[in-house]
Amino acid sequence: MAKSKTARSKSSKAAKPRSKRVVRKPRVALAGESSAFRQQGLPKRRAKAELKYIPWNTVELEELNPLLRRQFVVGRDIMVARVLMKKGCIVPEHSHINEQVTYILEGALKFWIDGREIVVRAGEVLTIPPNMPHRAEALEETVDLDVFNPPRADWMNKDDRYLRGTK
Repeated sequence: MAKSKTARSKSSKAAKPRSKRVVRKPRVALAGESSAFRQQGLPKRRAKAELKYIPWNTVELEELNPLLRRQFVVGRDIMVARVLMKKGCIVPEHSHINEQVTYILEGALKFWIDGREIVVRAGEVLTIPPNMPHRAEALEETVDLDVFNPPRADWMNKDDRYLRGTK
């Protein structure tokens, strides 16, 4: 009896026409496409990343207030900013969807973040996860290199009033 069941199941499988399955690879979302990370002002579709060579002395030095100046360069999915702060410069508490890496080239910044006070000095790095409120103060004249992913749409659109001292 077991043989007949096996024979039947084999014959019934053979009787069915085989259809070709189309196997599709899952689509990988481009940076900035996810609605959770979508920033106002950034296009849904991005151009292909391109090679750029940009000396800092060719980048606009933007004065945000008397104690704070910055320059930034934007790639397709990343932004690097050179931030120059005079002693006593305050960056008010804020948060953003961007992951941030802060590397202090010269000077020192004191951060208030995640219930802690952290002093980051020349040669040191601080990583800040997305959506984590933080503020900072320049303890001395400071040159800071900040890297953001995705790029800061508010900076590109000059919609960063918290840094400009305007409401």
